[in-house]
Amino acid sequence: MAGPWEYLALMGACVLITLPLEFVFAARVYRRWRVLLAALIPVVIVFAIWDVVAIARDHWTYNPRFVTGIEFGTLPLEELVFFVVIPFCALLSYEAVGTVIDVVARRRGGAGTPTRDPGTTSADAVAGTTDAAAGTTAVQRRANRADRRPKGDES
Repeated sequence: MAGPWEYLALMGACVLITLPLEFVFAARVYRRWRVLLAALIPVVIVFAIWDVVAIARDHWTYNPRFVTGIEFGTLPLEELVFFVVIPFCALLSYEAVGTVIDVVARRRGGAGTPTRDPGTTSADAVAGTTDAAAGTTAVQRRANRADRRPKGDES
């Protein structure tokens, strides 16, 4: 298939391969588009600037045989797509792994293992994002549950 659309097809395959993570493992990346954009925009900006500078200084070039010819300044479309797709797939994978770890911890009894509440993601749990309805953070809710456990109850 070696041609100008091969790289874009590869990026499309990356998205298609990781797409089931959203639904099978409840990654919730698509549903949280503001968080997704907040994660992607800095990556795209920093690496686009890096590439533009590298191209201008002749540190690297792109073989015209393997790019579509669509450019943004000196930056090929394929490079911008890469800067969006790969972090996006990484976020899907990260959130899916977090879900699997939580499920395994719950099945094993999870004593002392911090697990996420069903309505939070890994990023929520790490950041202690507030649940407006309850007025608490995911971290606080976990601590409250631990305080209510009867003595000697390790689950």
